[in-house]
Amino acid sequence: MYESGRYVAEQLEPVTDAQIQPNGVDLTLAAVERQTEPGRIGTDGKTVGTRETVEPTDGVYRLDPDAYIARYGETIAVPDDHVGFVHPRSSLMRNSCMLNTAVWDAGYEGRGEGLLQVGHTVELEVGARIAQFVLAEADHEERYDGTYQGENLA
Repeated sequence: MYESGRYVAEQLEPVTDAQIQPNGVDLTLAAVERQTEPGRIGTDGKTVGTRETVEPTDGVYRLDPDAYIARYGETIAVPDDHVGFVHPRSSLMRNSCMLNTAVWDAGYEGRGEGLLQVGHTVELEVGARIAQFVLAEADHEERYDGTYQGENLA
């Protein structure tokens, strides 16, 4: 069962009332990066490729068609007995953009990110709502304690 937006809001900070939706919380855009060097995913571990920061102009990112990493502005803590999912807001898709994410396991804490695919030049303002975070009840054996625990908090 998916949780209410009010419940989800209790797991994030900072959150404004405007971000709280019936079944989730809108995530805002904090930063954009572009991967410049290859990464590696092997049977013995992984390496994230080198990235460069994309700088906004007057608080606005003008992004040409390409793949980017979008960092969210909110710190998230996925509670026990839950799993988190991030979905793009429809306004992002209606502007020829897609946001791809992965499962957020119970126990994850951090300021996550997603793969922003831009199909047509778009302007995104810093702090704009680009995604929605939802939580669903889930059984689990362990809590997340992987590489990305506490990411982007410093």
